[in-house]
Amino acid sequence: MSLGDGGGPRRLVPDRGTRGPASDRGSLSKLQLRNVSVKYAGTSGRTTLALSDVNLGLDPGDFVVALGASGCGKTTLLSCIAGFMQPSAGEIILDGKPVIGPGAERGVVFQKHALMPWLNVVENVEFGLRMRGMPRAQRRAAAIDKLKLIGLERFATYPIYQLSGGMQQRVGLARALASDPEVMLMDEPLGALDALTREQIQELILYLWQATRKMFFFITHSVEEALFLATDLIVMTPSPGRIAQRYKLDFSRQFVECRDARKVKADPQFIALREEVLQFIHSAPSQSEQVAA
Repeated sequence: MSLGDGGGPRRLVPDRGTRGPASDRGSLSKLQLRNVSVKYAGTSGRTTLALSDVNLGLDPGDFVVALGASGCGKTTLLSCIAGFMQPSAGEIILDGKPVIGPGAERGVVFQKHALMPWLNVVENVEFGLRMRGMPRAQRRAAAIDKLKLIGLERFATYPIYQLSGGMQQRVGLARALASDPEVMLMDEPLGALDALTREQIQELILYLWQATRKMFFFITHSVEEALFLATDLIVMTPSPGRIAQRYKLDFSRQFVECRDARKVKADPQFIALREEVLQFIHSAPSQSEQVAA
C-alpha cells in the first residue's frame, strides 16, 4: 500500500470497493495475502465459510486496520497471518516465503495482555527472547530498551499485578516488540481499557509506529479508533468475511505532525467518514454461507 510522496497537505482519500491483489500492488508487497479463504467444520457434514477470497498487501510503514461487525472474520484473518492456523485456500507470503506457522518476524498483541503473573515486568518482556536461547545479558538489554520506548523502564522489576490495566497492555506491546518483528499483529488490544486509557494507548501505538516504521495489522470494533490509527482501512462484511470497502487515510500522520488527538478527531472529514463507515457497517446484511463438506 503506497504511503504517498509526502508533498503538500495530505487529506483522506477514500478508495471504496476496490477488490483483488492489483489494488495492493500484489507481488510487490512485502506481506501478501492472496485469495485467502477459511472454512470451519460445521454440523450435518457441512462447513461454514468464515473468510472468502481476501487479497491484501502490506509494506513497511503501513498501518492496516480491519473493521467490521462481530463474526466478520477479523480475528480469523489475523490468526492466519500469525501462523496460528492455515487458510483453507489461498496463501500468505512474507519476504517471499509462505507463512506456515508462528514466527519471531510476527509479533502478536492480544486483547488480554497474556502476561505471566509469576514474572516481573522485564522478565515478561524478555520471555520470548529467553525461549529462543538469547544470552541473559543480551535479552535483558533488549527488554530494557523496549521498556524505555514505552516509558516503563522504571517499573522493570515490579510484579505484574502492581501495574494498572493500561500499563500491563504497554508491557504486552514491549514484549511483542522485543523480538524486533517485521509485522505487529494486534487483536483488539485496547478493548478492555477505559476510554481515557484507551486514547492514551492509541497515541502510544502511533508513536511506536512512527519510531519503528514496522507493518501494523490491527483489529478493532471501534470506528473512531480505526480512522485515527489507520493508513489503510479495510471494512469487512459479515460472514463470510470479505473486504467490502478500502480507504486510504491520513489522520494518523496528521496526529504525528500535530500531536493533538482532539484536533484530529474533531476534523469535519474525520466526523463525516466516521458516520459513513458506521452506516455501511450497520446496513451490511449477513451473508452466512454453508457449503457441502
